[in-house]
Amino acid sequence: MSDEPKRPATRLAKGGRRKEWRGKLVNVPVERTSTVLFDSVAELESGRPGQGVYRYGLQGTATYWALAEALTELEPGAAGTALYSTGLAAMTTALLAILKPGDELLAPDSAYGPTRKFCDTILKRFGVATRYYDPLALPEIGDRTRAILLESPGSLTMEVQDVPAICALARDRGVVTLIDNTWATPLLFPAIAAGVDISVLAATKYVGGHADVMLGSVTATNEHFSRIQTLGWDLGHAVSPDDAWLGSRGLRTMALRLKQHGESALTVAKWLKERPEVGLVLHPALPDCPGHEYWRRDFKGSSGLFAFELRDASREQRAALVDRLELFGIGYSWGGFESLAIPVDPVRTVSRAPAPNLVRLHIGLEDPKDLIADLDRSLANLA
Repeated sequence: MSDEPKRPATRLAKGGRRKEWRGKLVNVPVERTSTVLFDSVAELESGRPGQGVYRYGLQGTATYWALAEALTELEPGAAGTALYSTGLAAMTTALLAILKPGDELLAPDSAYGPTRKFCDTILKRFGVATRYYDPLALPEIGDRTRAILLESPGSLTMEVQDVPAICALARDRGVVTLIDNTWATPLLFPAIAAGVDISVLAATKYVGGHADVMLGSVTATNEHFSRIQTLGWDLGHAVSPDDAWLGSRGLRTMALRLKQHGESALTVAKWLKERPEVGLVLHPALPDCPGHEYWRRDFKGSSGLFAFELRDASREQRAALVDRLELFGIGYSWGGFESLAIPVDPVRTVSRAPAPNLVRLHIGLEDPKDLIADLDRSLANLA
């Protein structure tokens, strides 16, 4: 086979499917085990954990390695990927691997709520200070700053950050950069190629794609990957081979699904902008979304998650709007085939949220015309 680099959709279809792992099968099978048996004590004592090395169930089997390798191949410049049982576990382990007592973490004021809670409780207890910065500004690096967290676009309020500029600033000061890249995935924003050191995904979302698996991943450069992987094992993090297999299955169709999510979400977002009941529509592909110019410069497209402001409505009216929707489920998470809607109230301490009274939508794989009709009925009854 030619050594010419393959395009992302081809890497999704082919990645991780080594013949030595799958034999004559199309897919790498589900290998369930806790104990691995060795032929001798010498063999038992000689092996070191790693991809392709059977050691113990904690370090994975071919089912795990297939997904990890496929995710690594999506990020040019990455050394490897470690898998976790949730996206939050992936993020917290990555932070713990980088930070030590006395360090300072810079985090965007738009960070995912559970990540923010971890920073303000667990990291604080361990002697790590977190300083929040305006996601639309370059953070001010201090003498104790060890790492900068990015989330682009931001959770709930969708600000797009100038990731290359922040990474260049960090690199000049010897500061590590991490990004929650769940919204875009490496298909729409190859984070490590943009200068990020560590890219974290809640693979529960678009990688899984079917609302039936919990997964997280950390893909990192050579300087950081080994430390992150080892800490995960030391903390006892393990991923079920059945869940890893579901992740690999979802990954094969992610390019097609993400394209449809993006097209449908933009159709719905543009329709909402014309409604008198709606104020600001926070979708990175729309010109009035904060940081849109960075999205236009750096991203290869958009996905299915965005938010909109409900104008001149009470919290009770907002809840009733969501309750009336028939095709949108009410529930946490996103990235699956199903559309979801929830009311959200961003918590900010440094920067100001671009709009209050928000409803967050995830646009699934239903026909957008039907979703618009559902929203139309509910908005028409807002009063």
